[in-house]
Amino acid sequence: MNSGVTIPTFMPTLRQLIRCTQAFERFSGAHVKKMGLTESQFDVIATLGNTSGMTCKELGERTLITKGTLTGVLDRMEARGLVSRKPDADDARRTHIALTRKGAVLFDEAFPAHMRHLQRVFDRIPPVELVSLHNHLGDLRLAFEETSA
Repeated sequence: MNSGVTIPTFMPTLRQLIRCTQAFERFSGAHVKKMGLTESQFDVIATLGNTSGMTCKELGERTLITKGTLTGVLDRMEARGLVSRKPDADDARRTHIALTRKGAVLFDEAFPAHMRHLQRVFDRIPPVELVSLHNHLGDLRLAFEETSA
């Protein structure tokens, strides 16, 4: 039965984007889980790695974790001894988050291992196509951001 609704021409692209995201999350998430981390914990470790730390606000802006979820993630990571939270030196109202020594050791092990894991997939795409894909995804993100602003 045809309801007369026209399917937008972007639907196949939208479906492909969603399927790609889901496939990435399965592939990446399974590896992160083997390292004893959640994807959010890995995101925090990867973001804080090789830095002296940052405010909670900065960390929220640089990760893919929502503000409400970030607090719980940091609570669990602090309980595991992976991060420390202290009043920010410049403004005591802000919290400074940094990897502990244990967190830094985990970063030094987990980050390169995960990049090698992902490299196996990205090596299958010619570099010029990766650049093109990067540019097109950037254009799409910008279109969404400009339209919602």
